[in-house]
Amino acid sequence: MIVDTFESIYREYFSRVYGFIYRMCRDDDLAEELTQETFFQAFKSFRRFRGDSELFTWLAAIAKFTFFNYMRKNKCAECVNLDLIADTLSDSDDSDPEATVEKRETTVAIRRAISNMPEKYRDVVMLRLYAELPFSEIAESLKITENSAKVIFHRAKKMLTEELRAEV
Repeated sequence: MIVDTFESIYREYFSRVYGFIYRMCRDDDLAEELTQETFFQAFKSFRRFRGDSELFTWLAAIAKFTFFNYMRKNKCAECVNLDLIADTLSDSDDSDPEATVEKRETTVAIRRAISNMPEKYRDVVMLRLYAELPFSEIAESLKITENSAKVIFHRAKKMLTEELRAEV
């Protein structure tokens, strides 16, 4: 019975979990592997899921943990693709070569800033930008208040902005 239930969860949420991980790593094979690991870990701990959060929020938290665990084991801070964050912070026109170079430089600067950021800030940024979770679900996932999630995200954006200004 639990296998049938979990199989339907897998079918329903696979593409969202895969998309979340893919946005972080931009590697099809790695995203596939980490998505499978995410569902394996979720299956192992499914009996402990109490329904305190949305199912996708719970799966995204497992996916985030799986992704960062992979990064730690493989010592690859470069695994995180920050193009999405760069796009969020930069309104440059892609048809302009100078703007394209500037966007790449911004991505590198953001990568450095994110890697120096405290974990709680990095977690909120990743869940907000990559998983596109609302603050209420981020709060549930990280066991903080919704207001704290908003404040942390705001401070993280401010940290990124200040660090980018310092580099430019």
